[in-house]
Amino acid sequence: MPHDALLKAMNGVHRLVLTATGGKLGWAAIGMPVLELTTIGRKSGQPRTVMLTSPLKEGDEYVLVASRGGDDRHPAWFLNLRENPDVEVSLKGGPRGRWIARVATPEERARLWPQVTAKHAQYGRYQKRTNREIPLVLVRPAPVS
Repeated sequence: MPHDALLKAMNGVHRLVLTATGGKLGWAAIGMPVLELTTIGRKSGQPRTVMLTSPLKEGDEYVLVASRGGDDRHPAWFLNLRENPDVEVSLKGGPRGRWIARVATPEERARLWPQVTAKHAQYGRYQKRTNREIPLVLVRPAPVS
């Protein structure tokens, strides 16, 4: 399973590609849009940013897969947003906006998971590596107040 240092290095390389190309490369990966998700650390209280792919979009909600490559532990970004669902998202290098995150209900996951794995089989392989059910997260822009 991926080590924390490897995951951080991969995010660093991704950011380097975005910076080096002026944002021309890096906003799509393996047929999926990439978004920049910022959560508030549940322990530190500090912003934590990660680059994630979204295998599916329904209406204004992007679906994220909390797979951590099939590890038995949830990714930190998932634990953070579960604690505080107010997040920031940037798409295609645009400005960060206020978004709301939520874990898919069991019924939503049952409906969405086959769609995710039909398009992106690696997620099914990740699920086979772990005993935990890999959660799906839905993020959408926060209502303007």
